[in-house]
Amino acid sequence: MSDNSPPEVSKSWTEEEEAILWDSLPPEILTHILVRLPIKSIITCTCVSKTWKSLILNPTFISTHLHHSSSNNNNLLLFRLCPKPLVEAFDDMDPIGDEKEVYALHRDDMITNFDQYTRFDDFPFHRKSCSGIFRVVGTCNGLICLADDLNDHCPNFYLWNPCVKKYVRLPFPYLLTAGFYTVAVGFGFDSKTNDYKVVMFVTRGYSHDHEVEVEVEVGVYSLATGKWREATAERPKCAVRNTVIVDLRLQAFVNGALHLVCHKTTPEIRFLYFVLVFDLEDEVFREIPLPKHSDMFFWKWVSIMAFGNSIAVFKPGYSVNTPDIWVLKNYSDASSWTKIISLDAQAPPQRPPSRFYRVKTPSLKAFRKSGEAILQTHKKRLISKDLETKEVKDLGITGSKYSFVDSYVQSLVLLDKPDLANPYPY
Repeated sequence: MSDNSPPEVSKSWTEEEEAILWDSLPPEILTHILVRLPIKSIITCTCVSKTWKSLILNPTFISTHLHHSSSNNNNLLLFRLCPKPLVEAFDDMDPIGDEKEVYALHRDDMITNFDQYTRFDDFPFHRKSCSGIFRVVGTCNGLICLADDLNDHCPNFYLWNPCVKKYVRLPFPYLLTAGFYTVAVGFGFDSKTNDYKVVMFVTRGYSHDHEVEVEVEVGVYSLATGKWREATAERPKCAVRNTVIVDLRLQAFVNGALHLVCHKTTPEIRFLYFVLVFDLEDEVFREIPLPKHSDMFFWKWVSIMAFGNSIAVFKPGYSVNTPDIWVLKNYSDASSWTKIISLDAQAPPQRPPSRFYRVKTPSLKAFRKSGEAILQTHKKRLISKDLETKEVKDLGITGSKYSFVDSYVQSLVLLDKPDLANPYPY
């Protein structure tokens, strides 16, 4: 070695020195690194140091991670499936066995052939439902809103983030008192206050009795406060549809507002169905008319769901009507409702049609990012159908009448709420 060569320097870092080195990174650089890690790794990083834990549990970091997760084009779909023994036990009102509700994420892209991304095997509410099966109200920013309300005497609600293994059980809704009432529930995000809200719409009395004008009472649960309160908006004069209609999607959260199909009485029409819109930021109501139809009950049994940045309604088909999908092409223009498809029946009738016979038609479960429809056939197979080319893909998944499908974004929501959220082991 030449005398002019620099001496070799070796350095063995201790764990304490490495921790000091990482802690010395500017918070913006550390945030840039951490938001790109898998959620399980991020949670592990909370044990590295107090500095990292404080950074990760900061609401600003959780919001930054959500923004990154929403914009990285990792499109995912959440599937809630109920195994056949669970469905049979529920329908027969038998005790629930070991079969659990299945929650899994699948990739929603055109490359991976709908591969399963992950599955949440540790369902924390097994055998905790009074009904036997939970109803999925909706998903928003990684939270899943579950309602145990298929049994009218046991209305329990949960906000669950399976990615961070935490959930919040909501207090008993004050609106649910003795007497007859019809309930609809919605779930969404208030971006103005950075708060998640569960909204309960209650019509008291018999809503089909139009000798007496009915109105909707509205209760709002705020995750930020952990309490229910009455909405400040004037009560709309209409009636909601009951949430026990398990095979229909009864609410859609789009553009910061909840959308649900209701009906009211006018001097001209006894049952006028329309879309009631409740803005979660300002907590005000407005209405979107549905297309006119000669049958005043035509819109009674429809599902409503998000279609991109707008809404769509799905009308199930019978022997005299094919199932239809209507889309509000321009969200701000109520006259832009367009019937985009009449879905063909999946099997021919086995006997002559009658007014009581229903053709075996598919049911709409959700829309993919591409605009394709996810349908469940009469044999409970889940398929994806291109509404323009009519191309059909079998997703290799078997559903049930309790199947639920929706877009999903992985998030850290609830991670920063140790006093409110209930954790369970990884």
